[in-house]
This record gives sequence, structure tokens and C-alpha cells, in this order.
Amino acid sequence: NKMALRLFASRSFQGAASRRAVTPTLNLVVNNGPFQSFFRTKSTLVPGEKVPAPPMVYISGEEMTHYASTLVVKQWIEPFFDTSTWETFDLSCKARDDSDDKVLHDAVEAGARIGAIFKEPTITPTAVQVKELGLSKSFGSPNGAMRKGWNGITISRDTIHIEGIELGYKNPVLFERHAVGGEYGAGWNEVGAGTLLTTYLPTNGAPHIVDKRELTDEHNVVVVYHNPYDNVKELAHLFFQRCLAGDIVPYIVTKKTVFKWQEGFWATMKGIFDAEYKEDFEKAGLLKKCGGELQHLISDAATMQLIRWTDGGFGMAAHNYDGDMLTDQIAQVHRSPGFITSNLVGKAADGRIIKEFEASHGTVSDLWQAHLRGEETSLNPLGMVEAIIGAMHHAATLDAEANPDNEDKQMVLAKVTNFTETLRAAMHNTFRYGQGTKDMSGPDGFSTEQFIDKVEWRLKRYLAAQIVDEESPPPRLSEPDRRFQRNYTPDQDAINDLFNKYDKDGNGMIDLEEFTKMLVKMGVAPTIESNQEKMPDV
Repeated sequence: NKMALRLFASRSFQGAASRRAVTPTLNLVVNNGPFQSFFRTKSTLVPGEKVPAPPMVYISGEEMTHYASTLVVKQWIEPFFDTSTWETFDLSCKARDDSDDKVLHDAVEAGARIGAIFKEPTITPTAVQVKELGLSKSFGSPNGAMRKGWNGITISRDTIHIEGIELGYKNPVLFERHAVGGEYGAGWNEVGAGTLLTTYLPTNGAPHIVDKRELTDEHNVVVVYHNPYDNVKELAHLFFQRCLAGDIVPYIVTKKTVFKWQEGFWATMKGIFDAEYKEDFEKAGLLKKCGGELQHLISDAATMQLIRWTDGGFGMAAHNYDGDMLTDQIAQVHRSPGFITSNLVGKAADGRIIKEFEASHGTVSDLWQAHLRGEETSLNPLGMVEAIIGAMHHAATLDAEANPDNEDKQMVLAKVTNFTETLRAAMHNTFRYGQGTKDMSGPDGFSTEQFIDKVEWRLKRYLAAQIVDEESPPPRLSEPDRRFQRNYTPDQDAINDLFNKYDKDGNGMIDLEEFTKMLVKMGVAPTIESNQEKMPDV
């Protein structure tokens, strides 16, 4: 039985094709007699008998998300885990200023050494905030240092789904955003008229001119950046493996018809797909919707498909900047940034996979200001909690893989997996019972603290019984009204004007013909799929 559990909890296994390595999760319903009994007794957690949490880096931020994360760790995690092995780093503006940013460098070093990181949202201070917070200088975003220090390959951003509640996309949407290069690391300057010369000086060999142009305006902004492509192969493997594991149709997004330098990204991705994954995707039936081939999407066409393909079940991979913009759009279609993940995947010098997990939203300053005024707040911690339990599971996986013959380490992995899945069920069911935060349950929804208390109560019940034994099953819900969200800002007068524009006969209704004309005019009408690429628009 112990051997069976170790195999079952293993991080990677070989599927029908030897190349296909995926990350399975523990199935809590195991119907094979002695193994079921062993699993349910040995992997169960109870308060007071704390499991030693595997080493992990915990990066704290500030404002409302820091407050909520502190409550989550105290009430949901620490009753069951000894977190003394976690290495904690404070990346608040004050801590960075007090240490002259040494704390950031220390956090990056620890992350590279340990390989599993959770990061709370942090503030990148504006010039106004530098004065308000009394900082000695403005500190840049820590993300660049982290991506460089952890040899960032991709930022995986996926939709979060709650079974039984309709959200924007019916099925998962996966996204791989190239973690390095592009505009984010650009050098720039303001210059006048003259000649601009970009020269490449190779490590070995003679220099040559990359670009030369004459500047005739008296006011120009010159920008220089590059895209490192060495790790695109690793991005490709991660993307295609994840799509196979999730039955997801893959698409590659670039603007290569105009930006010719992006051709290399597409060529690398397609080359690896055709050589190593196409057969597996064909067997899985995942290429039927796209002509039997890996499809390329022009980036501006991808923005339209994100609105249309609300059934989900697709994945996209793109350059850094395009990935940033497109995943923001995915977040809005799905509901908000709190409903997608954001996981940086990198690689240590010894080949170990480094993963940093964080929420896709910021520190939620407006709720923090309300909290400081003593007002009730209602923060939905879903995205942050997915990040915390993702980091915990990755930490346990790394620890178990590094100690394959250590039964205690394998059992800790089983306990962590049991806990993370049970916590997810407790949190999701709390939403389904109408006990969620106000963005999901409306004006009568729970406050930040009430929601955390309710999930704590449900989590302890589930762990104690090791079954989801509610008196009645949680109801299936339609998508919560988006008017419940704090940042709901549609202009109702403008909406009325738009409706009247297409209600040609003024009867207060839009018929099919009027509706069709409206969708076509707005550019969001569903179209007959074509394998022809959109031609350049410049």
C-alpha cells in the first residue's frame, strides 16, 4: 500500500507517448479496499498535529491583500502545518527602502535555491507615493529581477473555475506568456534630429550594423529592446504538455506578418509541435477544430477570438507584451483578474523547475483605505489562495522528488495534496452556498473576515470527515451579476443610446436582424472559421 501511494502521488508519469509528462492530482476517491483505508487515514490532517511544511519562500506585500493573506495563513494553514521552514521576505516599500533593496536580492537568491515561491501583491511606488511613504527613492517592480534571477521561461496564466458556478469561459483557458524580453526591458532616450545607428558587437567576431536611420524630427523617442529566444523551446514543451494534459486546443499568437522578427517564435513552436507533439494531439482529437494543424493567430485577431470563444477549451502562447495584454482581456471576459492564475516558471542551474505563484491583481488599495477608516470590506481571496496552495504543492513535490526513498517525504506530499484539494473544495462550496464575498453573492455577501471564518469552519469539517458531507449538495449557480463587482463602471446612458441606435423600429426590442447588424458593426459577430491568416493592416 505504501508503494502504491508513492507511485500515485508522483509528480510526473509517462502516458501513451513517452514525451508526455503531466502533473496529476491525487484523487481523493480511491475504491480499492486497503489502499482507500490507508490513504484516508494516513493523509488526513487534524488541528494540533501539524505536518512539517516543506521549504518554501513566502514574499509578503502590503495593503489589503497582505491583510487577507495573513488571515488565510493564520486560520487555514497554520492549524495544520508547521511553517517554520518557510523563508519569509518583506517586499513592502518601507522594507525595500530600509534595506536599499537588499531584501529583494535575498528573496531572489532564496527562490533560486528553494524553487517554490509564493508572492503577495506588492506596490511599485509612483512619484506621488514616494513622497507620501517617505521613501528615499522610487523602487522599480521586483518582477524583472525575479524573472532574471529564476531564469524565467514563461508566465502561465489560466482561468480559475468553480464547479457549479458559471463564469465567463465555460471550460479552462490556458496561456503561456514568454517571461523575458520585449518592451519591459527596453532602453530608451529622447533625442533630436540626426542619425541613429544600432550596432551589434558579437562576443566573437566583427561588429555589424543592425539598423541605421535618419531622424528629421527635433523631438524623437528612441527605444531599443530584444527578445531572447533560447528558452522558447522550453516554453513550447511546457505549453504543449499542459494543453495535452488538459485536452486543450493550442494556438500560437504573434504579429509576424508585420513584425518579421517574430517569425522565429512561431517557427520554433511549430517545429517542436510537428516533431514531438502533433501525433499525440491528433490521437486526442484536439486538432479537429483547426484543420489538423497547429494554428497561428495574428495578435489583433486573437483579441477578437477571446471575446467569441467563450466555450473555452483553448490555449495560447505569445511574446511577453502580447501575453500581458491578452491575458488582461481573458481576465475581464472570465470575470476579473482575481479569477486567473499567474505562475512564473523558471529553471535552476541544476535543471530543477522553479515556480513562483501569485495573484493576477494588485494590492486593492481602495479596500485597504476603507479598512483603515474602520469600514467593512469584502475582498475575494480566490486568486491569492490558488497561488498559496499552488506554491505549497510545488514545494512538497520538489521535496518528495529530491528524496524518492524517504517515506516521510512522500507522505507529506500526500498530506499537502489532500489539504490543498480539500481547501479548494471548502472555498468553492462556500461560494456555491451563497456565502461568498459581495462580488459573488451581492450586497448581502460576506465581509473579508466573515468569508475567511466560514471557509475555516467548512475546511475543518471536511478534513475531519474526509468527505464532503453537506446536508444538501451545493446548488449550481448562473454567473453572478457583474454589477456586484467593485469596479463595475459601465455608462448606462451610453448603453441606452447604443441600444436605441440599433432598435430601428423603436419598439424597445432588438430582433435577430437588428442584432446581427449590431454584432457585425461592432466587429464581434461570430464568423465561419477560415485557415487563411489575416493580412497585414499596415
